[in-house]
Amino acid sequence: MPIGIFDSGLGGLTVAAEVRKLLPKEDIIYFGDTGRVPYGNRGRDVIRRYAGEDADFLLSKGVKLIIAACGTVSSVAPDIGGKLPVPFVGVVEPASISAVRATKNRRIGVAGTAATVSSGSFVKAIGRIDPNISVFTKACPLFVNIVEEGYFSKGDPLPALVTERYLEPLKAAEIDTLILGCTHFPMLSEVISDYMGEGVTLVNAGEETAKTAKAALEADGLLNEKEVPGKTEFFVSDRPEGFSRIAEVFLGKKISGDVTAIDWSDVL
Repeated sequence: MPIGIFDSGLGGLTVAAEVRKLLPKEDIIYFGDTGRVPYGNRGRDVIRRYAGEDADFLLSKGVKLIIAACGTVSSVAPDIGGKLPVPFVGVVEPASISAVRATKNRRIGVAGTAATVSSGSFVKAIGRIDPNISVFTKACPLFVNIVEEGYFSKGDPLPALVTERYLEPLKAAEIDTLILGCTHFPMLSEVISDYMGEGVTLVNAGEETAKTAKAALEADGLLNEKEVPGKTEFFVSDRPEGFSRIAEVFLGKKISGDVTAIDWSDVL
């Protein structure tokens, strides 16, 4: 049985890459809801409905664990895991744990979508771990669009300008750790790091989320013990051509096999 991973679009591929690295024998089904991206500027009820539909699609593929590789879903609909028949992993708790470990001056910044920031999910999660840490948040909705369109290279003036506009308050707050609270944002790591400076550690939820997923599979005896490398299948809800091109940049390698487009009217 495969691991299921979903996101509103391409961003979750940063998590999929870490899962593949940590669990090379596992089969993965990745679903990017590219026809409805972005989730971050939508209402709470809509986000929750989309998340439930994404999870149902993955369940129809026989997955044994679901990862919501989406900061918005993990923030707004963390309870959907309790309604699923398989283990469920989000990105908020793993990223928060990693940030608390990393900070030296106990000042952590969170960059996320509007829905993630307004939910207060990272502030609450970090507060549960260490209530004495100060947390500063900033909504950066355009980051998602920039990444989806492929504008994330260091030296490109567009992401550099948007980064400066968004992150100036966090830089002024003298944070030493910045959580990239949307899985799209790690693609802007070079641009963000260049602006924030060497003294700021960037936290990408992918690695810690992969570790959490592995622990969940181990606990339920669901790890794949086969000796051959796992395969990855990709599904999207819009045209697959653009996805394939950008996905290869996210994953750092060429996608093997087809990307399948689904029609929600046929699925729901």
